[in-house]
Amino acid sequence: MDLIKAIEEQQNRPGAQDFNVGDTVKVFFKIIEGKTERIQVYEGVVLCKKHGGARQTFTVRKESYGIGVERVFPYNSPRIVKVDIVRPGKVRRAKLYYLRDKIGKDKKVKTLVGAKITAAIAARNARADAAAASQEAAIKQELHEEHTNVKK
Repeated sequence: MDLIKAIEEQQNRPGAQDFNVGDTVKVFFKIIEGKTERIQVYEGVVLCKKHGGARQTFTVRKESYGIGVERVFPYNSPRIVKVDIVRPGKVRRAKLYYLRDKIGKDKKVKTLVGAKITAAIAARNARADAAAASQEAAIKQELHEEHTNVKK
């Protein structure tokens, strides 16, 4: 069992953000189309977190042109650049599947308010930006080294 835990620890993404169920988040997801890369932003409410360790996933739900769209993201995916918290949610359940059936104002999740919470979210988002910047710098450095090795 220690071997499995060791392998899962290697697969954990450094700088993974901590957010809760009910939070409204922006997931910056890297899309690769042929040779081009772009970052797609997916904003919605976190419905659930499932599993644990390297297999952990989270589901984000948003409304797109009046239709509910859900997407499941692997928590430790290298394609997730960062996750920003837009609004912290105040919920008392671990899974918010009941939001699928709600219409209009009932669909809203209450927001946590307060100076401590605002400061904590600002700090969390700053850490996410720093982790994303360091990850991007490492990728650029790696590409630069490959480019210089090809020229030699």
